[in-house]
Amino acid sequence: MDKLIPTVNKLQDVFNTVGQDEIDLPQIVVVGSQSSGKSSVLENLVGRDFLPRGSGIVTRRPLVLQLVNVPRAEDGSAKDKDLVRAQFLHLPNKVFTDMNEVRREIERETERLAGSNKGIVKTPIHLRISSPDVLSLTLVDLPGITKIPVGDQPSDIETQTRSLVFEYISKPNSIIVAISPANVDIVNSESLKFAREVDPKGSRTIGVITKIDLMDRGTNSLDILTGRVYPLRLGFVGVVNRSQEDTQSNKPISDSLKFESEFFRDHQVYRTIQQHCGTANLAK
Repeated sequence: MDKLIPTVNKLQDVFNTVGQDEIDLPQIVVVGSQSSGKSSVLENLVGRDFLPRGSGIVTRRPLVLQLVNVPRAEDGSAKDKDLVRAQFLHLPNKVFTDMNEVRREIERETERLAGSNKGIVKTPIHLRISSPDVLSLTLVDLPGITKIPVGDQPSDIETQTRSLVFEYISKPNSIIVAISPANVDIVNSESLKFAREVDPKGSRTIGVITKIDLMDRGTNSLDILTGRVYPLRLGFVGVVNRSQEDTQSNKPISDSLKFESEFFRDHQVYRTIQQHCGTANLAK
């Protein structure tokens, strides 16, 4: 697998450059409604703040995110942050070390093709992040599923979003990561509804339950995480997101991941199924 992933990454770059997207390459596609916690899940996997935030549709182009694990220096001379490198396919000669600059470049490149309104385009942005804190993975982040146009969004925004999502998840070699917030009934999950249409047996869908710490007192997601409500062959993983307050105060993701680990370890219900919980387990 360590040899396969870099090869697939190179093929994705080549096909994107020459405009060839008919090849069904293996990829992990992240799908979720707006405000489902999709951005927080991705940033937890990377361990860095790098995605644009805001109200409404923020992700308006697919983001092909290639994570590459690089070893730490044996003598410990290099700080972890010095080992994190980011490169965009459209800026091959520029290396980013500041994640704030990465966020701004995503915003600039999005507006270049998608404009300043809230419409979406199908042309992806390719971003490679090398870090000692990530597993080698390739993820495709798609615009959040939306139903009602707001502001100056196109009136057919729901159709546009649906078409784009199905373009990616319909491919048989795609693993679907379906994000659903715990404080919304699972039967109303748009991501699982979309996944079921192309994967009715649930053989290539991973369910991710976010915001578990925000559930009403006396309720929990145990039945969902153990597959008793909605069975998926690859199962469900529960995660804890950073709150909006944490994001605005620039709380380090490392602190949030520590809180997440402690939450599941100490919770009277979830500590019995720790193998189904946490960002680290999701990455594995």
